[in-house]
Amino acid sequence: MSFINYSSREINCKIVYYGPGLCGKTTNLQFIYNRTKPEAKGKMISLATETERTLFFDFLPLSLGDIRGFKTRFHLYTVPGQVFYDASRKLILKGVDGVVFVADSQRDREEANLESLDNLKQNLKEQGTSLDQVPHVIQYNKRDLPNVCSVLELRKSLNPTGVPDFEAVASQGDGVFETLKTIAKLVLVELRSSK
Repeated sequence: MSFINYSSREINCKIVYYGPGLCGKTTNLQFIYNRTKPEAKGKMISLATETERTLFFDFLPLSLGDIRGFKTRFHLYTVPGQVFYDASRKLILKGVDGVVFVADSQRDREEANLESLDNLKQNLKEQGTSLDQVPHVIQYNKRDLPNVCSVLELRKSLNPTGVPDFEAVASQGDGVFETLKTIAKLVLVELRSSK
């Protein structure tokens, strides 16, 4: 549910990066932050533990130009990957305009991917919506590691409806901006159609 501020002529949209622990959600945001011009981004807030896992969220307001005289600002968040932070996940999902599901391509993370995707669907259901109703894309991250599932296998288990999906190596930036541009475009298309 994007927020339109008529006095400042600004449209604020919320994109949430969702996925299992250590799949690369925060790495995506860090790469975006480091490669974005200072005038186009706000301050990145990261709450991490000693093990580098994000406890609550990364928040990165990012300006992506104008639509009919309104500035568009995207607020990018990540959810904690660990299941025991589910209350935080639910809170961060409130009012979401678009979701990037980041999957870990490693074969031994298949179950964690499915568990996280099911959790996303359940949390959206509790908020009165479904994943089918929210613009979303899937990113298959960590493609550079040994023992990864094929993209075909990942699509079969995680993307049966055929939403846009991307191979990525977030630590090197591969697929990061392609993923962001596509989810931003889907959110803006949805925003225009709901007017």
